[in-house]
Amino acid sequence: MKQLLWWLIAGSKGGINRARIIQVLHKRPYNANQLTSLFSLDYKTVRHHLDVLKKHQIVRSMGEGYGTMYFLTDQMNTRYEDFMEIWKQVDVPDEIREEK
Repeated sequence: MKQLLWWLIAGSKGGINRARIIQVLHKRPYNANQLTSLFSLDYKTVRHHLDVLKKHQIVRSMGEGYGTMYFLTDQMNTRYEDFMEIWKQVDVPDEIREEK
């Protein structure tokens, strides 16, 4: 899991946005539209990142359509400290690192 997180966060394009999504989903579930507003990103961009995270079993969803809610998987919640260790090593502006 740790290698996968390194690749998803630090080793691939879009990793910073995926990390931001993981951070906020750790606090509470959101739907794609709420994440779009929260991060000021395009809806399709948010959906792409959610699809990548879902494919790699980082997030899971519940519901259908625009109301689909996203949650961290139990496995990701268990490994959240590994994620934070990686996130601290990624070079990003402080205002992004300390998400709402």
